[in-house]
Amino acid sequence: MAHPEDPVIIGPYRLGGERPLFILGPCVIESAEFLRDIAPRIRAIAEAANVDFVFKASYDKANRSSVQSFRGLDCATGCRLLAEVGADIGVPVTTDVHTAEEAKIAGEWIDVLQIPAFLCRQTDLLEATARTGRVVNVKKGQFLAPWDVKNIADKLDTFGCKQYFMTERGTTFGYQNLVADMRAIPWMQELGMKVVFDATHSVQRPGAGGSTSGGDGYLAPVLARAAVAAGCDGVFMETHPEPSQALSDGPNQVPLSRLQDVLIQLREIYELIRRPLS
Repeated sequence: MAHPEDPVIIGPYRLGGERPLFILGPCVIESAEFLRDIAPRIRAIAEAANVDFVFKASYDKANRSSVQSFRGLDCATGCRLLAEVGADIGVPVTTDVHTAEEAKIAGEWIDVLQIPAFLCRQTDLLEATARTGRVVNVKKGQFLAPWDVKNIADKLDTFGCKQYFMTERGTTFGYQNLVADMRAIPWMQELGMKVVFDATHSVQRPGAGGSTSGGDGYLAPVLARAAVAAGCDGVFMETHPEPSQALSDGPNQVPLSRLQDVLIQLREIYELIRRPLS
């Protein structure tokens, strides 16, 4: 089992260190041109806000509501592109993987392999990501209690993974709704985990659009503020130049034009709560 004092190192960054670490990017790779355009814009915003970040984008959204929904690229093409873009802007990259085979492919290119919430207990997938030697991020399933992640951590430990963290993304609350319980952050940290808070998927309304998911993207910064105040080690936040035009999860994403102000505020809260008490 991990220990609270053990660092999770992601490229040049340390999750849970003196500086906040953000996971930022669009929901999906809409095209190569789109990715190459948005990545340096996010880099410039992060620099202006004085924060560190990992660039994220999914090569394939395998859990869309409808068979007609846009999904993205194949694994190898998407991961190579994401790695190239990350190298161009000088930051680590992350994407989610859905099968053991995809984990092996992504492990050649991607710094942080993300386990989707619906797959968070899939032993074969956890083993495959662990065997890559990459950092692993497990999204806590909407159906799990915070302390249930101990069994996930035990699997990762058994498979030799030493660098992993958990992401809180809300808990199912009735139908087509989620609620974010901020107590989950310290509870998982007490188990020795580093914990990232997923601000955008915590405001998702799964399937609320019938063939698409809805969401309350304007609340993502609100929940992010609460999570940072509760002591999370990092924040996952999707962003898009025009969320209403996004090809996946647009209702949850933070407009790129608002991102800098949001990051500055979250950095200031992060620094405030880590200030030694007199």
